[in-house]
Amino acid sequence: MAAHLSLAPTPGEAADTDLTLDDYLPFRLSVASNGVSRLIARAYEDRFGLTIPQWRVMAVLAEGDMTQQQVVTRTVMDKVSVSRAARELVARSLLARDANTADGRSHLLSLTPMGRGLHAEIAPLAKAYEAALLAGLAPSEVATLKRLLVRLEGAAARLSGQGG
Repeated sequence: MAAHLSLAPTPGEAADTDLTLDDYLPFRLSVASNGVSRLIARAYEDRFGLTIPQWRVMAVLAEGDMTQQQVVTRTVMDKVSVSRAARELVARSLLARDANTADGRSHLLSLTPMGRGLHAEIAPLAKAYEAALLAGLAPSEVATLKRLLVRLEGAAARLSGQGG
């Protein structure tokens, strides 16, 4: 449920109707995100036959076994994308889907030995892409960027009614 914030100007306050996309932060974030995703998607698809959602599921499961709902929450991907990616990874024997003994209504997803091996092969490539993307920034700028992105994610979650 979205938060009910009044984002309209107050009486007597002029509405700023000028919107230049190149100066509009949500647009800039979207363009940057799409560009990075396209770059990396080509590499993962060409070299490893993985889609971005499949890689995200593998990457998060490399941190530990999770239910599908936990993967949805952690990756902020929709349920259908996570379900499709998990199903395809199970079919490729990269992922295991086992009964969750703590909750009989869900299943635990985990990387198989083959999945862990593929993750270990891809992780250095992912880190190399990150390093190449950030090469023009000073370490302090990278730290600031990461800190600001976390704050923006939190603000977006709060505004959408999903954050604290």
